[in-house]
Parts: sequence; C-alpha cells; structure tokens
Amino acid sequence: MFCGGAYWHPQMHDASRNALLSGVLVAVTGALAWITGRPLIFPSLGPTAYVLAVRPTAPVAQPRRVVGGHAIGVAAGLVAISLFSPDVAVTADLAPLSSSGLRLAGSGVLATVLTGGGMLATDLRHAPACATTLIVSLGLLSTLSDAGAIMAAVAVLVAVHAVGRALGRAVASPRSDATPWPW
Repeated sequence: MFCGGAYWHPQMHDASRNALLSGVLVAVTGALAWITGRPLIFPSLGPTAYVLAVRPTAPVAQPRRVVGGHAIGVAAGLVAISLFSPDVAVTADLAPLSSSGLRLAGSGVLATVLTGGGMLATDLRHAPACATTLIVSLGLLSTLSDAGAIMAAVAVLVAVHAVGRALGRAVASPRSDATPWPW
C-alpha cells in the first residue's frame, strides 16, 4: 500500500505500535524510579514489557503469570543468595577460580532451578522471571527492600498494561478488536 509518499504495510504499523508500547510500559516504571530513587527499572522488565506488547492475549502475558513468575524468581533468588553468597555481588572484582565466584555461580544455578521448578509446579510460567532470579541471586538487587521494589515495578507494569488494553477496547472500532491500545 502506498501512503503519503512512502510504502506502508499493516505489519510495519503493528511492529511500530508494539515497539512503542513496550517503551511506554518501561517508561512508566523508569519515571517512577527517577521520582522515587528506587530500583523500579531493571533488565527483566524489558522482556516482560515486550511480551505484554506483542502477545497481550497469550498465556505468558496473563497478569497472574507475570506477577507470579516474577514473585517466584524473587523468592528463589533471595533463598539462593542467602545460602551461597550474601556478601558477594557479581559486580565485584572476582579473581578467576575464586571461592566468591564459585559461590555466585552456585547461587545463580540454584535460583534458576528453583525458579524454573516453581513456575512449572504452579503453572506461573513467565520466562523473563528467570532473568529476575539472576538479578537477585547474583547480588544486583538482593535485599528485601529491593525485592519489594521489583515486585512493585512488575505490578505497575501489569496495571499500566491492563489499563491501556481496557482503554484500547473502549475506543476501538468493531473491526479492530485485537488492537491492545488506542494508538
């Protein structure tokens, strides 16, 4: 289709809209992080925002799976770091073959196993939560306060997405039911 001097394709529009939606979702938590000074933006929010934007009706995007998966990841990460390396973070200058490096690796492995098993056992599968568990278990955000911030950010992300979808459905024309947001 030719539109305004350039070729336009509906899939290009969907891709642009989905990319923008992912950014809007992360921008909300980023703004809250900036306002509060709390770690409300972290690497695993990007993949979660992407899943919500691109596959809003997929099982992996269900709010209970998103929040539940991240909660399992946070809990598993806290357990693992407390058992293996409460005094070490991956950002430390770790010598090759050091016991600190081995403890961090063990923490990450245990957290990943616990997270995967926990998500499967509870049917709360959300792959980005495996990144959350590493963020916690490797000492990047590993305090109870950080855990609360992680869960608050995930809840905000899910809530903003739900509000956006509801607004999108309210203003969508009958033939554009699948449009997750009004733009």
